[in-house]
Amino acid sequence: MKKQLFLVSVTMVFIITGCRQTEEFPITDLHVHLKGDFDIEDAVRKSEAENIQYGIAVNCGLGFPVQNDSQVDSFLLIMKDYPQFYTAMQAEGREWVDLFTMESIEKFDYVFTDAMTFTDEKGRRNRIWLPDETFIDDEEEFMNYLVKTLVTILYTEPVDIYVNATFLPEQMADRYDHFWTEERMDAVINALKSNNIAMEINNRYEIPSADFIKRAKKAGVRFTVGTNNADGNFSGAKYALDIIKKCSLAESDFWLPVKKERI
Repeated sequence: MKKQLFLVSVTMVFIITGCRQTEEFPITDLHVHLKGDFDIEDAVRKSEAENIQYGIAVNCGLGFPVQNDSQVDSFLLIMKDYPQFYTAMQAEGREWVDLFTMESIEKFDYVFTDAMTFTDEKGRRNRIWLPDETFIDDEEEFMNYLVKTLVTILYTEPVDIYVNATFLPEQMADRYDHFWTEERMDAVINALKSNNIAMEINNRYEIPSADFIKRAKKAGVRFTVGTNNADGNFSGAKYALDIIKKCSLAESDFWLPVKKERI
């Protein structure tokens, strides 16, 4: 009888634990842009309709809509009327740290960046989401340089989230698992953990992979959900929801910013 009760108790523990791992929790998309046909009022409606809170991000950097402190203030003045949303600086390129004062940077609720823009060893400016502006002489050397650049970014730039995480150029993306070796994954994961930077689960590009997420989770890295929409044609955070289930992620595995007072 005692043995049967013990087995029942153990079974109940596994059931309860399993339920906790698959519990639903509120989703916040921290990487939403007001672009194309998608404006702030559209964001209000879509956020309410889908019950997903948004972080509204503005592109800040050389050649982008916001390139100086005064333009930061103009954006934040608009967002003052929409306190339901977080405000985010998307730090573009590597020059952004020289374009904005820390005072302006800290006015945002959070800051994120990626490794999609960089200057290579030959002095060529790469924007790796654009095939015509991506220079690959040797794929393995390119990948090594990309990872080295990313690690440097995570150690030296004042950001909260690494977004478009693990993005690869179009000509390499179909061999994701080949290029993202365990050694390369660990280099990025260690840099994220060491600098307390979260990693985005991106709905648009469906990255990082489940294997990368599981490895990062084991190391104690926290995550965010983001889309990086180009217009209003997005919804539901499907990839993130799938990854949450596949990787048994809990609400405690995710990072959220704190909203700052808007003056």
